[in-house]
Amino acid sequence: MPQEILIKVSPEIAANESLLYEYVAKSVRVSTKLVQKVVILKRSIDARQKAIKINLKVSVYLIDEKYTEQPIELPDYPNVSNKQEVIIVGAGPAGLFAALQLIELGLKPIVIERGKDVRGRRRDLKAINVDHIVNEDSNYCFGEGGAGTYSDGKLYTRSKKRGDVDRILQLLVGFGATPDILVEAHPHIGTNKLPQIIQDIREKIIECGGKVLFETRVVDFVIKNNEIQGIVTQNGETISANKLILATGHSARDIFELLDKKKILIEAKPFALGVRAEHPQELIDKIQYSCDYRGEFLPPAPYSIVKQVNGRGMYSFCMCPGGVIAPCATSPGEVVTNGWSPSKRDQATANSGIVVELKLEDFKPFARFGALAGMEFQKSIEQKAWHLAGQTQRVPAQRMVDFTQNKVSASIPKTSYVPGTTSVEMGQVFPGFLSQIMREGFKEFGKTMRGYLTNDAILHAPESRTSSPVRIPRDNFTLEHPQIKGLYPCGEGAGFAGGIISAAIDGEKCALKIAEALK
Repeated sequence: MPQEILIKVSPEIAANESLLYEYVAKSVRVSTKLVQKVVILKRSIDARQKAIKINLKVSVYLIDEKYTEQPIELPDYPNVSNKQEVIIVGAGPAGLFAALQLIELGLKPIVIERGKDVRGRRRDLKAINVDHIVNEDSNYCFGEGGAGTYSDGKLYTRSKKRGDVDRILQLLVGFGATPDILVEAHPHIGTNKLPQIIQDIREKIIECGGKVLFETRVVDFVIKNNEIQGIVTQNGETISANKLILATGHSARDIFELLDKKKILIEAKPFALGVRAEHPQELIDKIQYSCDYRGEFLPPAPYSIVKQVNGRGMYSFCMCPGGVIAPCATSPGEVVTNGWSPSKRDQATANSGIVVELKLEDFKPFARFGALAGMEFQKSIEQKAWHLAGQTQRVPAQRMVDFTQNKVSASIPKTSYVPGTTSVEMGQVFPGFLSQIMREGFKEFGKTMRGYLTNDAILHAPESRTSSPVRIPRDNFTLEHPQIKGLYPCGEGAGFAGGIISAAIDGEKCALKIAEALK
């Protein structure tokens, strides 16, 4: 039987196989020659002390113990060309993993995506970055793979259902992700590698008899006797099915408006909103690793921070080491920021959303919009930022210390945000209470992370699409909408997920419930 042991080693030992084998041999008190294989099961960084250590959980196989490489293999997906059809609206992680699960269960998914495939999206991303042109159907939020495809590919989730998480990670490896995601404490694929994985998932769906329709926007639901019958596309085509997974993501405002117009129950939901802060990565490394130079064996340092300010949580969100800030508007007349990192996280800057918890009472000025009050609050800030920055995809920006001192920055250096910035006092962008919380919060951040509060950090506004401003309710057991039979609200857009992994898990859950209902 192989031994499982926990060890703490230096970054150099963790990065060097021969040094690691020597260390493991000493740990289990055998000669290095007797160690056949060391399999890393889990890996994390402990930077709490000046001497940084790598925590490893490993399996140790000695030469008299059988070791067999176990490659990750995809399930044996059947052909479902002639099986019962299920409509999936949205080709983000919730929709794609719902489709794969349906195929496994012998059902035929029809995936309907308003945007383009992953390759086609690139032209529209270039247009928003370079020409300041926003395609409402194809952008950083809409298109094959959803917002996650070109937004970093973080795979960390706080979900307690560890078995489900491992299944999703193994499927991603089966479709081409590096096996490292199975062992890292905070796994990450990288925006440069995700598109091919997403394309391979789509090709598998089609190979098995499912359908994937791009540039097909849903404009109406066909409902009879409070039961879903299908959808209507922007071309007037009706696609029929009595089971529909609605997985449209947190930015599909037209879907929220359609549900509201048809008097299908939706609810306003609290979310978080703030800015995206960019620091030199070298500075974050210095703060987190307590050293002047992190060396060749440590990755660019991330950070996670949370404070309570005036009874509200203010915290880092979607932190991107060695990453860049991207323009994520989904309509003309608004600006939105987000961040991503390539797989190597090798850019010179680090960025993170720094956001404040909102409450339903904050949306009272928009009460006339009912369940869409939070969405209209969100929209108003994005539109105000667009006006203040010059009515292009440039965003309002301010140096961090200047913001805490209510002072317009005399100059803004070039940042990773390609469309550019305009020096603006952020207090003009946000409601007074929100600006005040962020000013106090950044001062508190600076006390915890010495050096964080600096004018070398540039704030970009707004970071507003942290989660859906609307919840589409569903039954806790059947996962169906309580009012419309056969409608399964799913993923981030419905308010039941937050990130790639949790959205994928939710997609699978909805697919399983549909299969149960059809038995």
